[in-house]
This record gives sequence, C-alpha cells and structure tokens, in this order.
Amino acid sequence: MSQGLAWILLVVAGLLDVAWAISMKYAQGYTRLGWSILSLALLGGFVFLLGRALEALPVGTAYAIWTGIGAVGTVLLGVVLFGESLNPMRLGGIGLVVAGIAALKLAPA
Repeated sequence: MSQGLAWILLVVAGLLDVAWAISMKYAQGYTRLGWSILSLALLGGFVFLLGRALEALPVGTAYAIWTGIGAVGTVLLGVVLFGESLNPMRLGGIGLVVAGIAALKLAPA
C-alpha cells in the first residue's frame, strides 16, 4: 500500500471515529437499536481502516493523528449538535491538538 493511500485511510478512520462517538450519544447507552447498530458498524469500520493504514505508517504517529482527528471532530460536533460550550480554553485545547497533529505529520519518522 502506498503512503498516500495509507494517509487517506487514516483520515477516513478518524472521521469514522467522530461519527462513532456521535452515534454512541444518540444510542443513549445502547438502548436505541438503530443507533446502536450504526455505532457498532462505525466502530468496526474505523478499526479496520486504522489497521490497514498501520501497514504503511509509523504506529505512534498514525495513532496520535487518528486520535486527534477523533478528539477535535467530536468536540466540534458536540458544539454543533448538542450545544456544548466552545470557550477560549476549549479552543486553545483544540489548537494544541491540531498543532501536535501537524508536528507529528511533518516530523521525520
């Protein structure tokens, strides 16, 4: 697998991670069947794609970037969908995560 494809799979896995977290919220403790099934499918999807991406990418870098995508995306969707707060401290935290992702991506493996 090429590095380019591995990075694409990693980003998609991160986005599926965000969707998984949101679907868990909607599943309400896995008491809503449709959302619960979707949540488990998204979980399987991001684990599969992350595993494929790790065939070509350094594990530490890839895992940190995947986690960062999931964390930032989930915070932002929490604000949009559930009215969670987005204050200066949370914005600063998002900025630090994004800076960390950029540093890991740009650093030699």
